[in-house]
Amino acid sequence: MIQTSFRNWALDETPASRSQANWGRRYRIWLSLKSNPLAMIGLGIILLFALLSLLAPLIAPYDPSLQNLGNRLARPSAVHWFGTDELGRDILSRILFGGRVTLGMVVSVVAVVAPIGLAVGCVAGYMGGVVDSVLMRITDVFLAFPRLILALAFVAALKPGVESAILAIALTAWPPYARLARAETMTIRNTDYVAAYRLTGASRWRIMLRHIAPLCVPSLIVRTTLDMSSIIITAASLGFLGMGAQAPSPEWGAMIATAKRFIFEQWWVATIPGMAIFMVSLAFNFLGDGLRDVLDPKQN
Repeated sequence: MIQTSFRNWALDETPASRSQANWGRRYRIWLSLKSNPLAMIGLGIILLFALLSLLAPLIAPYDPSLQNLGNRLARPSAVHWFGTDELGRDILSRILFGGRVTLGMVVSVVAVVAPIGLAVGCVAGYMGGVVDSVLMRITDVFLAFPRLILALAFVAALKPGVESAILAIALTAWPPYARLARAETMTIRNTDYVAAYRLTGASRWRIMLRHIAPLCVPSLIVRTTLDMSSIIITAASLGFLGMGAQAPSPEWGAMIATAKRFIFEQWWVATIPGMAIFMVSLAFNFLGDGLRDVLDPKQN
């Protein structure tokens, strides 16, 4: 009854308030996303991994750092569902706790790069001229290097660790967001309603902050969701190369690094964290494709 009432209220063709119109728009987006099976599968996998990672201290069967050398490299069984690693640590527990490290790194990177890319792109696209040229040439410098190579250089200049990996990935991940925000801004700045705001005496910064940046957000959400898979792989790659999370932290990339010498005889030690990376990356791609279909008007 409540759901039907909300549906009728949200889908009302003549909303009585701005709040009702906004909720109606959000609800229509959700209905469109819900009709995409792959997007919902991706969303479900992401929510499942996020929930399991948050509840890891409560549901993990063992301490992820607890060593049992007498039970090292044990096969998957009822006692250890995913087996144990070279130090006898339960792989399931390490996967659950490792999700907190890997997914936490991804969220931290996105929280940094999205606002930076949006700000740089909006300023460059709206100001134009020298400001645009300077900001875009800086962006081109970062785009000229492969992301992983540049991230490795930044981490080497700092010190290996989670914080350094987050900072390094963030410093290499913002240019595409800036490029996208600039392209959107250059389209929006010449519209009639932006010209009307100029005539009312609104400042450049107010127009960018209140009227241009919000219109760039949907495209950035799509780009962010699609980019999360590459951020996960970059974070795992840094861990695999020993430049990310350090032992005994149960980060998925670091788990593969320590298990690579057992991959032929004890396949589960490296395969399980690899499958976790694969599933989450694929889920973000599914969700990103669905959001692009819903939020990007150029796809319709």
